[in-house]
Order: sequence, then C-alpha cells, then structure tokens
Amino acid sequence: MEVGAANGFPEAKMKSPLQNPAIRFARRTAVPLIFAFCVAFGAGTIAQDATANKQIPATQNPANEAPVGDATPAASDPEQELQLGTALTRHGSFSEAIPHLVAARGRVANEYAASFNLALCYLGTDQYKHAIELLNAVRESGHDGSDVENLLAQAYIGNSQPDDALAALEKAADISPQSEKLYAFVADACADHRQYRLGLKVVAVGLHNLPQSARLHYERAIFLTQLDALDQAKQDFALAAKLAPGSEIATLASAHEHLLTGDVEETIRIAREGVKQGFDNPGLLTILGEALIRSGVRPGEPDFNEARTVLDKAVTKQPKDPASQIALGTLDLTAGQLETAIQHLQKARELDPGNPAVYANLAKAYQRRGDAQLAQGALKTLQKLNQQQADRINSAPGDRKLGYASQNLAGQDVTPEKH
Repeated sequence: MEVGAANGFPEAKMKSPLQNPAIRFARRTAVPLIFAFCVAFGAGTIAQDATANKQIPATQNPANEAPVGDATPAASDPEQELQLGTALTRHGSFSEAIPHLVAARGRVANEYAASFNLALCYLGTDQYKHAIELLNAVRESGHDGSDVENLLAQAYIGNSQPDDALAALEKAADISPQSEKLYAFVADACADHRQYRLGLKVVAVGLHNLPQSARLHYERAIFLTQLDALDQAKQDFALAAKLAPGSEIATLASAHEHLLTGDVEETIRIAREGVKQGFDNPGLLTILGEALIRSGVRPGEPDFNEARTVLDKAVTKQPKDPASQIALGTLDLTAGQLETAIQHLQKARELDPGNPAVYANLAKAYQRRGDAQLAQGALKTLQKLNQQQADRINSAPGDRKLGYASQNLAGQDVTPEKH
C-alpha cells in the first residue's frame, strides 16, 4: 500500500506499464495505490512520508507524537493509545496500529482521528468490510468530506462494490472537483484490483472536471491498454506527453507509447533520458529494462548490465509489481541463473496469475532445470491463456487485430528445448 496527500502533495511516483498478448506491466507507478492518510490530533492537514511510501498527516502538534521506536506504553490512557496508533499509522505500520486505535475509539476527545485512522489501517490491511463500516459511521457523525468519500471509494473497490465506489467517488468530486489526486488515487485502486472498466469511469469523472490533466490522460491510456483498445491508448499517451512536456508523466507516456508500437530503440532512448533527469521510479526503470531485453542483450554486454541494474532497483522499490519480476526473471533466465529466475517468475505468478509471459518463461526455466512435469504444467497453462487471447483477438475490431499483430513480444517462444 502506498500513500499520498491532499495538501502540499509532492509529485507521486509513477508506476505503470502496459498490457499486450505476451506481457503486461502492472500499472502502479503513476500514482499511489491507495489514497490513505492519517488524521493528526490537532489538525486535519495532510502530508506525505515519501520514504515510507505511506500517507501521513501533518500535525500542528508534533511534540505530542510518540516515537515509533518506543516500547508500547502502559496503555491505560486512551489518549496515549491514540497517540501511538497515529504514529504507527504515519509510518505505515497498519497492523500494529489497529489495536491501539481500537482501544482509543470512544474514549478520546478527537473521535474522528481515531475512527478515520482505524479505517485507514483496515484499508491498508485489506479488511475492506471493516473499513466500509467504520467510514459509514464517520459519515453519519458529520465528517463527510472528500477524504472520507475518497477512502470509502477505495474500500468499496476492494470489496467488489463498483457501483458504491463510483457513487462515493462522485460525491467526493462534488466536494473537491479540482483535486487531481482524488481521481488518480481511486483510479489506482481500480488498477490494483483489475477493475479496468470502472477505472475508465473514474478517470472520465476526473477529466470532466480537469480536461487538461496529463496524469488523468495517462491513467486513461493505461486502462485502455489493459482493455486492448490500443489505438485509443496511443492517443492518450501522446496527449499526456503533450500536456506536460519535460515532466515525469510525459516521459512515462512517451516510453509506453513507443514500447506499445514496438519501437524498442526509441523506448530505450526516452527511458534512459528520463532516468538521467532523475525520474527514478519503478515504472520507468521497468520499461527501460524490458526494452533492453527486447533489444537482444546478452550476458557480459554493457546493456545487459544496465538492464540488471535498473530491474534490480525496480524490484527493490516495488516488489509487488509483476512486470519488474517478470523482466528480472527473464534476464536471469538469459544469464542461466535458473534458481533466481524461477523465484522471480513464481513471485510474478502469485501477483498476476493470468499473465502468459509468466508461464512462457517458467516453462523454459523448468525445462532447463530438468523439471519436465513442472514445465509441462506451465505449458498447459500457457496454452489455455493463449487460446483465451486468440478468442479475444478473433472477436476484436479490426484496429485491435492490427495492434496485436504488430507486437513482437518477449517470452512467447516456448518451443521445447533439446537436451
């Protein structure tokens, strides 16, 4: 779970690659996955802890906060419980914060802080039903602001209630129509739960209020890519780059667009330039690594070492991104490092079990390791996924067929290897 802020928001890290028949980048780099923030005791101001990647509150009273490293205090004082629970929430220790906030609820002066922060922790630990129940109680208490609706929309998304999620998002938009982060955070929750059509609706609400938002056009391009509307996606990628020239969003959009069209050389150039400018986020690093792999790098070459460096960094920064795990696994496979390749590919399978590239590369790795049964299992799954993809292509409009046909994608050569 990542975090963002409502006020004074630093530019969020971008994470987002594309989907095509062979490999899908999980798009999470563009914005934080969950709009989660912690309400401080004496203030409603929000800030972000960029290093912890967790959304936190800015407090006007920092001296009252308990250091996170301190031992749990004698928890008889509910205000102390709220203080410690808030400090833990600020640092993203959601599971640890929950019992303190539960103990504080109903016994402290700032009941809103206790309830809201507890709802945040429930969301951060995927306890969506608890988060929904608590946020609805916060609503009824009179604290029905855009932050509550934003968080509630994400909880509804996690709980597979798309209509309720859209209603909460629209209510938040009525309160704060010009908040780009509002739409971006809820859109990211849609991406995280693979609710791409809902994501398009969320972005449409945002673009109605902010038609010149490069970030929202970028978000829409990602959802369109996931839904195989490739020509439309390219238009939004191009528009995002045009609206914010020189920005991180523009670099990501341009790199995505060129990778989507198969222009590996230009993708590498754009991504390298972005990294040199300091756009050091997992999405761009993954795009660069993937493009270098597609260019045919071999062990011992400088470009191979560059791919290793950027992909190691991407996985470290965002271990739950299947795209970077697949790319690094593919690179390890090329280098003959079978055990680490299998580890990365198995992790990618956990994160994205419907991605054909996972099984294509796992089959190769298992074959080389001599695990014929595991290799056959991976190939059977790959065959099933490819048939599903073929059915989608056959039923797609002509422009989508052309988009599929134009993509020469990594990881699809799964001819059984000779021993």
